[in-house]
Amino acid sequence: MEYEIVTRKEMITAGISARTGNHAPEMMQVIGNLWNRFFNEGMYEAIPGKVNGRALGIYTDYAGHEKSEYTVLTACEVEREPAGEEFAVCRIPAGRYARFTVKGEVHQAVAQGWEEIGRMDLPRAFLCDFEEYMDSQTDHAEIHIYIGLRDV
Repeated sequence: MEYEIVTRKEMITAGISARTGNHAPEMMQVIGNLWNRFFNEGMYEAIPGKVNGRALGIYTDYAGHEKSEYTVLTACEVEREPAGEEFAVCRIPAGRYARFTVKGEVHQAVAQGWEEIGRMDLPRAFLCDFEEYMDSQTDHAEIHIYIGLRDV
C-alpha cells in the first residue's frame, strides 16, 4: 500500500469520544455507536466553528500492550476549542505523518486500509492517528488515513 510523508500543522478538533482497544470484543460496536451518535443524534450539526465540515475519526492516548488501547473520537476540525464540556476536544499534534488514500465503500475501504497499515513496519509515534473523510459519500468514498510518525 502506497503512502506519502506529509508535515501537518496542529489541528484543533471537537466531537465525542470513547475509550476502547484493538483486542476489545466490543471495539467495533463502540466505534460504530460513536459514528451513529455523531451523525444521527445531532452532534455533527451542533459543533461550532467548523473549519471545513469534514468528519474525522481520531485515535489517540494510546496505552496498554502493543499500544492497543486508545481514545477514539468522531470529530471535526474547528477554529478554536468550544466553550463548555459538551464536546471532547483533541489537538492533533503538528508533525510528520504517513498519508494513505483509500477509496470505495466507506466501511470496507477503511477496514481494509487499517488492516494493510497494521502489517506495515512504519516508525509510528503512537501519539495520534486519524481518518479524514473527504466527502459524505458512503458507496464511493475517499478517505485519507494519517499515521503519526516518530522522528528517526
